[in-house]
Amino acid sequence: MTIDEIDRRLLAELQKDATQSYAALGQAVGLSAGAAHERVRKLKAAGVIRRTTIEVDPAALGTGVLAYVLLDTDAWMGDDSTRQALRDITAVEEAHIIAGPASVLVKVRTTSTEALQATLRALHQVDGVTSTQTVVVLESFFERPPTVM
Repeated sequence: MTIDEIDRRLLAELQKDATQSYAALGQAVGLSAGAAHERVRKLKAAGVIRRTTIEVDPAALGTGVLAYVLLDTDAWMGDDSTRQALRDITAVEEAHIIAGPASVLVKVRTTSTEALQATLRALHQVDGVTSTQTVVVLESFFERPPTVM
């Protein structure tokens, strides 16, 4: 699917507020409500819009400890069992195969440093993980979704 300027503007509007009506969305980009709805439907069908969700403040949920963990491994970590093992650790929010000083980078949020330590123990139990390096975030300046250009 080719993304044109109107699609990009629709995506930007949806990133600001995904709860707005198709009439408001259409007005913002110069389309009718029906045309805006059809474009959004096509963006979803093509996988450009992966899901519609809300953004929750992690601190409000008590998960204010944020860390990034590099996983060193003795094998390629891209198989389904590894992916599932990482998904099964609920504190792991993201997992990425990377090039660089390690094989995998995971983003972890926990309630405390004790919970972080338990999560690190769980990561060490994943088949193939040989060691970890952890960076604990003290303060976040900002986090943003992908920029629609």
